[in-house]
Amino acid sequence: MPNSNTAHDSAAETDGGVASSAAQQHRQTDYLDAEVNLLSPSTPFMRDHLRVVWTGFVVWALIVFGPVTLTLFAPGAMTTQLPVIGFPLHYFLVAFGAPTGSLLLAAWYARRRDQLDEKYGIDHEPSEQIAETEADADAAAADGGAEQ
Repeated sequence: MPNSNTAHDSAAETDGGVASSAAQQHRQTDYLDAEVNLLSPSTPFMRDHLRVVWTGFVVWALIVFGPVTLTLFAPGAMTTQLPVIGFPLHYFLVAFGAPTGSLLLAAWYARRRDQLDEKYGIDHEPSEQIAETEADADAAAADGGAEQ
């Protein structure tokens, strides 16, 4: 009789005890000796992060400069009055669309960066050793640091 858990075993997630291959490679990389080049990054993490940064930059440039450029090339369409608020389309896109688009882009970047951190096993939580050291420092500061 086949094992009934076989279907569930392939979809099971790890308990966090085994890092992905990308995370293992990231941990083994000496970033102080790695060359930093924006056009040709030397590590997979840097390549993935720069892809996110450059994509965000292109989207930001389109959001900010798109309405102005369209007004230059299609002034008839961009200067028409919007029926609801009565402002020209280019004004609305610059005054409302650019700031809103930039906020959405910031949220997109934060989400993508969190996904990269998870992929490469980057943890921003302080380790227990650092937390213990801070607790010892707080205890020493509480009594003024004077020895008794």
